[in-house]
Amino acid sequence: MISNEMRFDCQHRGDTGLLVVVPHIDGTPLTELVDEYEIAAGMQPAGDAYSGLIPEFFRFGPMQDHFLGLSTSAMGPKTPVLGCECGEWGCWPLMARITATADLVTWDAFEQPHRKTRDYVAFRPFQFDRHQYDDALQALSAVIGSAADDTSA
Repeated sequence: MISNEMRFDCQHRGDTGLLVVVPHIDGTPLTELVDEYEIAAGMQPAGDAYSGLIPEFFRFGPMQDHFLGLSTSAMGPKTPVLGCECGEWGCWPLMARITATADLVTWDAFEQPHRKTRDYVAFRPFQFDRHQYDDALQALSAVIGSAADDTSA
């Protein structure tokens, strides 16, 4: 079975300096992957609608739990994996079902909850080797932890 590779990119947002977390799948930001899909599908609005998640804006709980689909404050059974380009995830989120087993983490059943008629069935499921995914989560937690240390100093 072929699996995708996950990496979480963390950058400071220029207008606020807050940390923004963008999942990268096989080296491509998820923001680009979903933009390409929505534009090709003729969805409106589409393109530059999404940004990464800003942990300081919402209490997701530990990012390791959040990106394993265990965030208790998410909307229903799905997890926000991207937020709006304005920085607020509730404004225009990309939601996904995240399923974790001992060997795999799967992201599928994507949806834009504010546009229920949008069809993401062809936005392929992504499957990640659990060990590689856990390593990416550990790296993300280290960055978020050091960013929190910087702000509390």
